[in-house]
Amino acid sequence: MAFKAKSASETKAAELASAIVRIADRDGAPLQIGVDRLRQGNPRLTPLAIGQLYRKHRDYLDAALAERGYTLVGYADQGPGRGMEFEIDPA
Repeated sequence: MAFKAKSASETKAAELASAIVRIADRDGAPLQIGVDRLRQGNPRLTPLAIGQLYRKHRDYLDAALAERGYTLVGYADQGPGRGMEFEIDPA
């Protein structure tokens, strides 16, 4: 099988999934994670990037969370300046 390089958005989706998993491991699930907490762990995750990554790579996020025993129950995006939030539960 040939090596396939990840695109920049796939790499960033991996960073987003990693940030969500770290917070869930530390705080326990169920929990709700806002964009500010995600940015504390990785400042490269801007609100615009987080929204785009969720829409484009939802399957990647679901797989990474399932691998660690979590499930993404919901995602709310209230628009610019109003906040974003991921809702995580144990699988």
